[in-house]
Amino acid sequence: LPLPLSCNITMEAQSALVTLTVSAPILASDPLLALVASIAPPYQTKVTITKKGSDLSLSIGADSSASEITHRNAILRSLCGSGLHNALDTIGSSPLCFLGGHSATSFSGASPTSAIAMAGISSWMSVADSTRQGSADDASVLLGQLNEYLSGRSFLVPSVTPTVADFDLYLAIVGKISGEALETSVNGYNNTRRWLEQCGATLEELKIVAAKNAAYSKVPTAVVPKGLNPKPRPLPLFFYGEEDESVVAAAAAAAATSAATKAGGVKPGKAAAAPSSAGGGGGLTDEQKKAAAEKKAAKNAAKAAKKKDNPPKGGDATPAGDLNISALDIRVGKIIKAWEHETADKLYCEEIDIGEEKPRQIASGLRPFYKLEEMQNRDVLVLCNLKPMNLVGFPSHGMVLCASNADHTAVEFAVPPEGAKIGERVTFEGFDGEPEAQNKVAKKKIFQTLAPDLKTDENGMVNWKGAKSVTSAGQCKAVNGMANAQVA
Repeated sequence: LPLPLSCNITMEAQSALVTLTVSAPILASDPLLALVASIAPPYQTKVTITKKGSDLSLSIGADSSASEITHRNAILRSLCGSGLHNALDTIGSSPLCFLGGHSATSFSGASPTSAIAMAGISSWMSVADSTRQGSADDASVLLGQLNEYLSGRSFLVPSVTPTVADFDLYLAIVGKISGEALETSVNGYNNTRRWLEQCGATLEELKIVAAKNAAYSKVPTAVVPKGLNPKPRPLPLFFYGEEDESVVAAAAAAAATSAATKAGGVKPGKAAAAPSSAGGGGGLTDEQKKAAAEKKAAKNAAKAAKKKDNPPKGGDATPAGDLNISALDIRVGKIIKAWEHETADKLYCEEIDIGEEKPRQIASGLRPFYKLEEMQNRDVLVLCNLKPMNLVGFPSHGMVLCASNADHTAVEFAVPPEGAKIGERVTFEGFDGEPEAQNKVAKKKIFQTLAPDLKTDENGMVNWKGAKSVTSAGQCKAVNGMANAQVA
């Protein structure tokens, strides 16, 4: 509902844990913020909506000792997590886990998996920011990249439901591409389509919850952009595995005919008759079952003989249990030039000397944490064996490693010791193997597997599973000594 321009609206909460101050124009343009504010526990959340301007802040704690957050993404993560004692990240007190259930277990190193998931949520929200500022063409390219990324995942980070990062990126995409253009762009991307449909359906459910809370929250109804129209899918056909191929084909044909008949595409009188043995209620005759069993036995015998004659090759596959930090190519680098990305307000673009013929170009989401002048001539650690990729149109090849706290509101460089040589490889005590090729790192998700154990100790020194990082000049560290932090 439109807000009156003559007054402010305040949702009072006698024992509020947080106070959200937001202007009506910002709230109207940010459906995710509006949904989260509507669903937040009303007796722990005070919401003040100003009539105009660009107000956006979150105060946490009592008035005398309150801390304030002004960055939109950090505000959302705090509301969904520690700011409200994880009320929106706990099944039972929330319709879903907005942070994938990782918020409580990511603190104090309780769960490295949750810590890396929280860092992932922050990173994906930065991608959503870049998508909002990019073009429709950029969003279309992202759909293809997501299709590959989601081939082995349900959502952006490990979770049984979409998280705030999924919703943020979904809304950024449908804000750029919608209707027939979205249908065309997602054509052939089955993984992306499945993800888009799930995010859209879950947002519709959250709108219902927000509407029920409207009497308490006083937050206007969020306007969620329209995404895909989910397509009906036929029910699956099940077999015992003993049927002849012709029986399976006949059952599939019968199911297709039935679907076409229901849709009005084929008249019942014109439908091709399916054999009574083809699935459904007819079943298989004893003769058909015997023939199918004999055929299956013959196939299995042939496969066993072929396997015996052609034992599997060793290849370059490395069992997940044998992976260690030596698979990553981490090198000492120096930022020789840094500048702000033209369209993405969270990204810096850098040229980094890592001892190669030419400097590496790398994009980093560090603008919320470092001023531009603080980026220049900075010694850094660079993860080098990552595949090149475009970040909002900028070709990036590698990643600058940083230490961060659990909710990614504090970030600082991981740096080599003074005197370390540009381009030298950072190794870890007891792990002296050669790094894997960048294609294998991407395909086997090696970095995602190893990253949860890459962190700083109580003194801010970089370790992997307790093994010290090693250079010719000593051990690497978080530049300001951030202790027990994730490094990624």
